This record gives sequence, C-alpha cells and structure tokens, in this order.
Amino acid sequence: MEDCIFCNIVAGKIPASKVYEDEDILAFHDIHPAAPVHFMVIPKLHIDSLAQVEPGHQMLLGKMLEQGSRLALAQGCADGWRTIINTGRVGRQEVYHLHMHIVGGKDVLPGMIKR
Repeated sequence: MEDCIFCNIVAGKIPASKVYEDEDILAFHDIHPAAPVHFMVIPKLHIDSLAQVEPGHQMLLGKMLEQGSRLALAQGCADGWRTIINTGRVGRQEVYHLHMHIVGGKDVLPGMIKR
C-alpha cells in the first residue's frame, strides 16, 4: 500500500532505526518513545489491524510475539515489559498496519486502564 507509512518503511522508502529484520517481520525503534525501551514489531505483509487477522496468519503472529520477547530481553527488559496492540478507532490505532509496541525499561510504565 503506497500510502502506508509502515509499508514504506518495509520498502526502504522511509528510514527507520531497525532493531531486527527477517523475511517476515521488521522491528524498529518508535520515533516518539514512551519509555527507555520502545520499539515496534510489524509484519512485512500489510494487514490493517488485529481485526483483519485470518487463520493463515497464526505463524506470523507467533513469530512477532516470540521475536518481540527476545528483543525486549536483549534490550535490557529482564524485569518485564508491556506488549501493546492497538486495534481500530476505539483502540486508538493510529497507523492502520498491524503493529505491536514493546515498551519497557525502568519502572516508568503507568498502571493499566483505571476502573
């Protein structure tokens, strides 16, 4: 998709500070980090959001989660991190290309949604 910023990052048309890349996924630092460690893991295949995931995407999603964990640990998040996938308008998704935020570092993460 020509107007998708993440597709353009995958294609090399927009630079990104890459953390990891293979034939299926790309991980790169967020340009507006919310914590000392903040990177995203995206599939190279354009999928709008988690709402559009199909049974054939199971291996891809598993790879994203597994590699996200490895990368979080490698970046010093041994005490934990937050994995976030915003989905749709109500979920506050800003870029409509499936992406997973890995956020961690020091004890700086706020609590979850207040009840």
